[in-house]
Amino acid sequence: MSSNSPTSTPPFAGFEWMIAWRYLRAKRAEGGVSVMTWISLVGITLAVAALIITLAVRSGFRYEFVDTILGANAHVTVYSSGQTSETGTYARVIQDYDGLTAKMAKADGVVSAAPLVKGQVMAAATSGGNAAAEVYGIRADDLFGVRRVAEPEQKLGDIAQFGVANNGMTIAIGWGVARSLGVSVGDKVKLISPNGTKTAFGTSPRIVAFEVVYIFQVGRYDIDRTRVYMPFDKAQEYFNREGVADEIEVILDDPENVGKHERALLSAAGEGALLWTWQDSSGAFLNALEMEDNVMFLILSVLVLIASMNIVSGLIMLVKNKGRDIGILRTMGLSEGSVLRVFFICGASIGVIGTILGMILGCLFAIYIDQIFGVVNWVAGGGVWDPSIRLISKLPARLEWGDVLSAISLSLFLSFVVTIFPARRAARMNPVEALRYE
Repeated sequence: MSSNSPTSTPPFAGFEWMIAWRYLRAKRAEGGVSVMTWISLVGITLAVAALIITLAVRSGFRYEFVDTILGANAHVTVYSSGQTSETGTYARVIQDYDGLTAKMAKADGVVSAAPLVKGQVMAAATSGGNAAAEVYGIRADDLFGVRRVAEPEQKLGDIAQFGVANNGMTIAIGWGVARSLGVSVGDKVKLISPNGTKTAFGTSPRIVAFEVVYIFQVGRYDIDRTRVYMPFDKAQEYFNREGVADEIEVILDDPENVGKHERALLSAAGEGALLWTWQDSSGAFLNALEMEDNVMFLILSVLVLIASMNIVSGLIMLVKNKGRDIGILRTMGLSEGSVLRVFFICGASIGVIGTILGMILGCLFAIYIDQIFGVVNWVAGGGVWDPSIRLISKLPARLEWGDVLSAISLSLFLSFVVTIFPARRAARMNPVEALRYE
């Protein structure tokens, strides 16, 4: 074999890494593209960080949104399809609510079941504040089992006083309700219902004062702004529901897979019962959220692709500047494969380093997002996050390794793929043409 014929070398040999490293750190005056290298590196870093941050916020928002639903609401609600009473009136109430509650509690997958009385009222305080509220009549033991209410983000008062203080004339109210009314623990709130006492002159509104013993913030605006809990027996009396309940609230051990429990719940509920799951009430929003997540991932993937294209630009310029070197290396016996691998290492190294830096930056941002967002909110003068629009009280972020690996895999894949084309161009360069004008 002649001395100028290509020699066979193992892939990614040490000298290939050495040549690639010399090219990467070469300055422009030496035929390198150090500025383009830094631009490519910064671009990949920011694109990967943005993708990880977005995925973390997306996962955190969904987790927080679902957790507030499952932690403060029934996973499954059992209704009556309706029945006609002896007086001829039609009502969708549950007569033997204790018996039905016991049956539902024994169903497969059920953690607890509780009867509820529900109604809408106008709440008024002596300070002059008023607010529309949705009253949930519930027994004290059952209220203690509502996780997001018993263990809220913020609270005032003692939940143990619910149904005990003031001869049972007590209520627990959401943080937003308390703020609208301008009340605190120990204050009295008048609840006004249009469906009050029936008289010969019609139905007169019912106005009853209750003492506030507990104020909670579950972190979901529509709950904190409207929710009021009242002792079950007082709610029956207040809403003219003596001896009946409006619905049965069921809590499951696996609410994410509520569909697999529906058959058992319907069997336990018996004929004439209707089920309404948390996915029925929030399914449209969750589907829209999932669609938005997919679109956002696609858009940010394009951003990573654009950042990866900077590697192509840099490598094309590097190949052009290093044409003489390529010609010399080929005449010294370097094979096309070795030249390809040298320039592939150049581009892939930028992608790998940028991906690692982007992963670190994105993970740190997601971990310390509360502190970072606090600074942004302070600089903007407050009001950056409006819970009345976004429903939850703060910007959540939840790092999941699946999302991080997706971002890393996407970035590395694109970086490796786009690097192949300029590397092949360098490998196929004719050494005679490269040295003709040198």
